[in-house]
Amino acid sequence: MSTSTERDDAAGTGRVDEAAFKALHEHSSVEAPPLRGETVELGGGQAYLAMPEGAEAPLPGVVVVHEWWGLNDNIRHWTDRLAAEGFAAVAVDLYGGSLAREPDEAMKLMRAVDPDAAQAMLRAAHEFLASEPRIAAQRRGVVGWCFGGSWSLRHAIATADLDAAVVYYGQPVTDPAELSKIQAELLGVFGNLDRSIPPETVDAFVAAVEEAGKTIEVHRYDADHAFANPSSARYQADAAADAWDRVRAFLVRELGD
Repeated sequence: MSTSTERDDAAGTGRVDEAAFKALHEHSSVEAPPLRGETVELGGGQAYLAMPEGAEAPLPGVVVVHEWWGLNDNIRHWTDRLAAEGFAAVAVDLYGGSLAREPDEAMKLMRAVDPDAAQAMLRAAHEFLASEPRIAAQRRGVVGWCFGGSWSLRHAIATADLDAAVVYYGQPVTDPAELSKIQAELLGVFGNLDRSIPPETVDAFVAAVEEAGKTIEVHRYDADHAFANPSSARYQADAAADAWDRVRAFLVRELGD
């Protein structure tokens, strides 16, 4: 029987209660830029696909995993940004089409996610990147933020043929036995002011990765949770830009020719 702490970790709330976790998430008034991708059928649901303009297969592929708000236009814009860098990017929807605008709604949706169904959707996206003729990816990665960051790491644990995984302030796994299953290269982005994933938790994560015989590139910023999301009230532009530069370089290095 799982404990309440284990359920919180699985949902991404970490070591703070629900009220404190909700307080870390507030929308700003910033709207996403115009979108350039398309909606595709995936795993019995829908996903958002963005392709590099004029590029031909094979292309490096990236699975994109949304924050706790759901697959909204801000995540679609992130997917477009990856496409602009030369990646075929597909953003999954782990909420089955539902979106949240308020923290209470987001918490309800996040807690309702079935882990087996979520993992199946991520696997479907991973396989789509290889089987879709326009992409035919030979190297594939995953990136996610918060709730999606946790699932990015889980996807890396579950997927032996994954090449790269990026975890933006997602609740980490600290069991070396689980982390030893990872074959992908890892990059983590965390905020030192994040109460749900404080620096000591990041330290424990890094230590567990090393104990598992793996390596991870970690970047930490004096910023709060969700600092890389332009639609967040805690957005910190300088830190977000630096993190994106490092993530982009990591993905180019690990997924490029």
